[in-house]
Amino acid sequence: MLDSFVLYLPGEPGGLCVSQGGRFPPFSSEGKPPKRVGKGHKDLTLCRVFRKKTCCDAAQTHPALLSIRRLALTGEASEECLHLWELLECSICDPRVGVQPGPPLICTSFCDRVFQACSNAYFSMDAKTQVLAPCGANDFVCGRASEWASNGTELCLAAGFRVEQSVGMHGGIEEMSCYGGKASLDSIADSWGASRSEKPHKTGNSGLLEDFQQWLQDMPSNERVSWAVGGLVLTAGLLFISKRKSYNQRQKLAAIQRAARRLEVKMNPTPTSSQGNRKGNRR
Repeated sequence: MLDSFVLYLPGEPGGLCVSQGGRFPPFSSEGKPPKRVGKGHKDLTLCRVFRKKTCCDAAQTHPALLSIRRLALTGEASEECLHLWELLECSICDPRVGVQPGPPLICTSFCDRVFQACSNAYFSMDAKTQVLAPCGANDFVCGRASEWASNGTELCLAAGFRVEQSVGMHGGIEEMSCYGGKASLDSIADSWGASRSEKPHKTGNSGLLEDFQQWLQDMPSNERVSWAVGGLVLTAGLLFISKRKSYNQRQKLAAIQRAARRLEVKMNPTPTSSQGNRKGNRR
């Protein structure tokens, strides 16, 4: 569905793509201006809201996708944590971030919001990059985010990002130059309204798009920003948390069935030959 939407970033400065360094893979478009990403092997596997103009390709979004998957499947993250962590990982694909020397500069207020939502999720120190990452199935030492960091700034720094250290008030000049501030999130939310001027690629999406835009316009401002976070960038988090719930339900059902069979054997002991016949008839 995200393919039908176009992102408009007012006031975006010109510039050339600059690889962000650190844990972030280098841009294949190094030294070139941000551009639209087409479908194909370099298409974005995540963060498609930035597809219209970005320095990213699959080399940047695939690691982000793996991070979200680990956070959902083994990191025990809440839906809000998944939403915000995905938006954080997608910072590298924002065209305004990609033309500045890295790593991505994140607003303090957004880091605090991520920390608040993800404080109970599990993370570990990545052996290769030496940065904090969602706990994976093969990690031996995992701890809650609140055990690795005491606030949002520490969490973002440990995860390989830079943090805006200005003393300015949240929402002021400080957050005009960093990713994740109110201006940044508002520009993403406003892109839904701006996309009205674009003709949908498929007429079947037209009604859905109009309904969603009307619903978005009726929301209070703070909820509108939250839904920008939860509806534009976020696809992988919801998908993975759905898989996690399904897996947990299957595990619980299997445990109940095993317990019921053990209880049945204890309550109704039968001769060995009879048990053998019953096993042979099972599907």
